[in-house]
Amino acid sequence: MSAATLLVELFTEELPPKALGRLGEAFAAGLEAGLAKRGFLSDGSARTGYATPRRLAVSITGVRAATEPKAIEVKLMPVAVGLGPDGNPTPALRKKLAAAGLEGIDPARLKRRVDGKAETLFADTVSPSVPLAEGLQAALDEAIAGLPIPKLMSYQLADGVTTVQFVRPAHGLVALHGAAVVGVKALGLAAGRVTHGHRFQGARDIELANAGEYAARLEGEGGVVPGFAARRAAILEALRAAAAREGATLGPEPDCEALLDEVTALVEMPTVYTGRFEREFLDVPPECLILTMRQNQKYFPLFDAGGRLTERFLVVSNLRPADPSRIVQGNERVVRPRLADARFFFETDRRTKLADRVPQLASIVYHGKLGSQLERVERLRKLATRIQMNLPRGAVGMPYADRAALLAKADLVTLMVGEFPELQGIMGKYYTAADDEEPSVVRAIEQHYWPRFAGDQLPDGDVSIAVALADRLDAMAGLFSIGQVPTGDKDPFGLRRAALGVIRILAERRLDLDFHDLVRLATEPFHGKAATEIEDFVYDRLRGYLREMGFTAHQVEAVVSQRPARLDQVRGRLDAVAAFAKLPESEALAAANKRVKNILDKSGRSEAVDPSLFAQEEERRLHAAIAAMAPGVEEKVASAQFEPALVALAGVRADVDAFFDKVLVNAEDLAVRGNRLALLTGLERLLNRVADISRLAA
Repeated sequence: MSAATLLVELFTEELPPKALGRLGEAFAAGLEAGLAKRGFLSDGSARTGYATPRRLAVSITGVRAATEPKAIEVKLMPVAVGLGPDGNPTPALRKKLAAAGLEGIDPARLKRRVDGKAETLFADTVSPSVPLAEGLQAALDEAIAGLPIPKLMSYQLADGVTTVQFVRPAHGLVALHGAAVVGVKALGLAAGRVTHGHRFQGARDIELANAGEYAARLEGEGGVVPGFAARRAAILEALRAAAAREGATLGPEPDCEALLDEVTALVEMPTVYTGRFEREFLDVPPECLILTMRQNQKYFPLFDAGGRLTERFLVVSNLRPADPSRIVQGNERVVRPRLADARFFFETDRRTKLADRVPQLASIVYHGKLGSQLERVERLRKLATRIQMNLPRGAVGMPYADRAALLAKADLVTLMVGEFPELQGIMGKYYTAADDEEPSVVRAIEQHYWPRFAGDQLPDGDVSIAVALADRLDAMAGLFSIGQVPTGDKDPFGLRRAALGVIRILAERRLDLDFHDLVRLATEPFHGKAATEIEDFVYDRLRGYLREMGFTAHQVEAVVSQRPARLDQVRGRLDAVAAFAKLPESEALAAANKRVKNILDKSGRSEAVDPSLFAQEEERRLHAAIAAMAPGVEEKVASAQFEPALVALAGVRADVDAFFDKVLVNAEDLAVRGNRLALLTGLERLLNRVADISRLAA
């Protein structure tokens, strides 16, 4: 069958920009998958997806005009059901053959084979060739149905009767296989060969001669860069060049990623222009100006070589006039009121001290079942202070942890945070600094929200750490106590992020804090409810955190299954487990430990070992080996030398092997049996002092 390039384009009204990238990829991948499973793609077929504000499209090379006929085997039914005593087909078999298009087939041509428990009839046949129009119609329907549409729109077709649902009203459908139109339909549209250029500065209608010229003609005649990735790369290159001409930078480019994706989804003919605003606006905290420009205006603020915000910004326009001055002036005129609002909010907020705003938190509901933000602040004060007592500087910073917790949420009632919730903590930092609060309190106001996302920086200093931990632990304690537990992919209160924040702060700041004690303190106001569930939840997050570091599931479980209290020591224990797993003795000791655990789980553990009850030399040697090794292992564990402690256990392997070869644990004499169980209890305790190495044998 002949193969050619296939082009499919859906032309629509403006698609939602934040979803465009996902929609474009899903449309292209869905069509490719639908055609592949139906046998229309050649070995070298390759797809190219396109997505602009007004179209979703895909080009696939090497698409066959029809599928190849293929020999297939059809399973029919058990012989006992399909053939009568005379060997002729039963009515049930005739009906099955008719449904499969095999009427009149000679029963002697049917194959017999045991399938499961019964002898079954099979027939050899050839699947008919399927034309591309039929296969593409099915693949297109599937691709459209599978799009990750954030919200469907209902609209009427031109007939004024038919209602269609799609992400936005669709106005055109192109389907070309080489030079031929493929007769498919979608969303009430019949396929043709006409696409459309830029709304204002491109050819209105572009009649395509063949599928292969789509991208070149759309860009050349239509003024549209159809590829999302190509358009994004062109915008980024233009932004960098414009910034360089101004002797400036875009700032940290990861901070621009989301905005870059959004403007790529807003323009078809990207052009970058430079605008300016009055320097006096720079007296406002830069975060406020940056946020209003990026979030509200979709501008890219520029920074000087020292990373300081300048009075210049870049605009990505969808127009390319001969004289762009009106575009630049228009954007400069639009941004001024926004910046003036930010300045007004900032200056107005500063007239009232942040501490004087705290009582207003009583009017803000934290949760219907957990009271107001002010009630939560009182819990945070107590919890942060108690955490602070156990941090390195101890009582030195106690009043500051209390003060920081008192003020931590007060910026929620400011005008600036009311307008830009993303500035929580950041504005509190500026306002407390203006109020001459203690520097550690100022830092804690901002940093108690850290880390805000994966890889974000951690709070620094005892006061910041105490309030950050208190904030997350109280959130988990309160919400778990009323049953607001994350389920599936739903986590409306960000508790998974809170748990990971606790893990990162304790582990990466290497804090000598007992995790169980922290959970106990956090759940006290809620009568200790859900403490175990919170621990389970955090340990589950800890497993994922450690797996991302490259440790195996068995290694992680060897440590986490012991529910360690010191999360700062977990990495050291895991490194020790990984080193131990490389020893030649590790496999045997892990298996032995698993055997010991199984015996003790079944027969019970005992503590008192009486050497006078030893009946065999292997018992005495194992007991002596444990007694000799235990003090050194304990000393190493106490000083966090986990790898030497675990590696040292290899020395007990020979005595363990000998014990299990020669000694019957479940002796008839109950006293001897109990003594041997006590010996194994001591062995288990020694082997598991760093990690449950039996998990390595799982």
